[in-house]
Amino acid sequence: MQLLKWVLNLLLVCSMLQVFPLPLAQTICSEADRAALLGFKAKILKDSTGSLSSWVGKDCCGGDWEGVGCNPTGRVNTLALQRPERDSTLYMKGTLSSSLGSLQFLEVLFISGMKFITGPIPESLSNLSRLKQLVLEDNSLQGNIPSGLGRLSFLQTLSLAGNHFNGVVPLSLGNLRNLVMLNLGRNSLTGSIPSSFKNLVHLQSFDLSFNLLSGFVPEFLGQFHNITFIDLSNNQLSGHLPVSLFNLVTLSDLSLSHNQLTGSIPDQVGNLKSLTSLSLSHNKLIGPIPASISRLQKLWSLNLSRNGFSNPLPAISSKGVPSLLSIDLSFNNLSLGTVPNWIMDRQLSDVNLASCKLRGAFPKFRPDSLSSIDLSSNLLTGTISTHFTNMTSLQKLKLSNNQLKFDLSELKVPDGISSIDLHSNQVFGSLSSILNNRTSSFLEVIDVSNNLISGTIPEFTEGLSLKVLNIGSNKIAGQIPSSISNLIELERLDISRNQITGTIPASLGQVVKLQWLDLSINRLTGKIPTSLLGIHSLRHANFRANRLCGEIPQGRPYNIFPASTYAYNLCLCGKPLQPCKGKKQEMVQ
Repeated sequence: MQLLKWVLNLLLVCSMLQVFPLPLAQTICSEADRAALLGFKAKILKDSTGSLSSWVGKDCCGGDWEGVGCNPTGRVNTLALQRPERDSTLYMKGTLSSSLGSLQFLEVLFISGMKFITGPIPESLSNLSRLKQLVLEDNSLQGNIPSGLGRLSFLQTLSLAGNHFNGVVPLSLGNLRNLVMLNLGRNSLTGSIPSSFKNLVHLQSFDLSFNLLSGFVPEFLGQFHNITFIDLSNNQLSGHLPVSLFNLVTLSDLSLSHNQLTGSIPDQVGNLKSLTSLSLSHNKLIGPIPASISRLQKLWSLNLSRNGFSNPLPAISSKGVPSLLSIDLSFNNLSLGTVPNWIMDRQLSDVNLASCKLRGAFPKFRPDSLSSIDLSSNLLTGTISTHFTNMTSLQKLKLSNNQLKFDLSELKVPDGISSIDLHSNQVFGSLSSILNNRTSSFLEVIDVSNNLISGTIPEFTEGLSLKVLNIGSNKIAGQIPSSISNLIELERLDISRNQITGTIPASLGQVVKLQWLDLSINRLTGKIPTSLLGIHSLRHANFRANRLCGEIPQGRPYNIFPASTYAYNLCLCGKPLQPCKGKKQEMVQ
């Protein structure tokens, strides 16, 4: 997606430089064009970007009308309105006016990121015969893509990504023989990839990701000899990988992940000499990974996870795939035993080998470059005491579902780590080893559930950034500290299946970003504090199997959670359970 944005911005800048110079002082915009622009403005009911507030006066070509550019004869040839990235408070609300179709000299139409522009694309846009760039991405447009867009024969860029379009992709788009970039991603388009697309031989970027497309990956993609970017991920495509795809010597980024593709990876994959990123994850591909992959000199990211690939793993020399930085072979039918040397001895940033039947002691990677390690769901044993001390770049560590056995006090991780997941091992010791006044403010996720951890829940200091804290299914006793209120970023808290006593602190109600709360199967007493009503984002809660008593907080969502949320306590009452004593009579009076 970053590549797509880069290409799009480059094309837009080039177009603007080519198609219009700075406005001349004597140029006055066409009255017809001014009326068309005001027709667009009239259909925008709210504009928090403030862009359209500059559209006043008679001269739309004087440089004061934001986003409007003109040619030397006073005809509007550019309309470019884009919400600043990362500012979610800015948007436009309304629909696209058919008056835009009256801008006869328009070459660039760019309305992007406005979020609340709804309704269909006006059919009148098919009349913009000079249009070269049409970008309407990240709005809320809906309906079918108009087939009339196929008449815009000069079009070089077409991006309708990030809307709510449905229906099939129009065959007529195959008439756009000058297209360099086509992006229809992140919609709800159905049907197959049109056969007419075989005419789009000048394409450099092709993105249909995150739709509901079915059918096969077309053979004709192998005719796109200028293509650098193909993303057909997150669809329902089936069939084999077409061999023709692997003759694209200019292709740098190929993603076909999250489909239903079958068969094996052809040996010709080694022909993709420009390939930097290959993602085929979440499919039904089988067979061994071809050894020809070692010829991919520029490949830095390889994701083949969640398929049915099997042994043997190719024996790759130290000179093979020399640019590799990230590898994911997780959840296949691989039985590796140990991490291959060609993976272990490289300066990789991400290693993901979950469920690869790794056995024995924890492998010793090169410590100086790794930022993410996932060796979960294997058969690793023993300790990991000093393995991460020198991994100064490590941010994510996932070793869950193994047979690791060590004291938490032995775990030494770098200060910059953001996620630690050790759940379902045989880890013991006290939480205070990883949660104390030295805990890094970068740490966002701790999951040590389903282990043998004992002791108490330590006090939480100010300044922590934890979003997930899962300590469920251990042997932790003591009380929930009132300093839980210091976890102001916390979204998920699970302390279930322990031996926690005391009351639920009222200060928990100050953790207002909480979405998931599980306190079940402990020894908690007292009431559920009404302060929890202040947590408006809560989507799941579980208080079952404690010793709680009194009225359940009578407000959403607590009074509409299922009764099982509160089952097996001493004497809880109030919706969704039976009324508290005396309450029923008060309601009748």
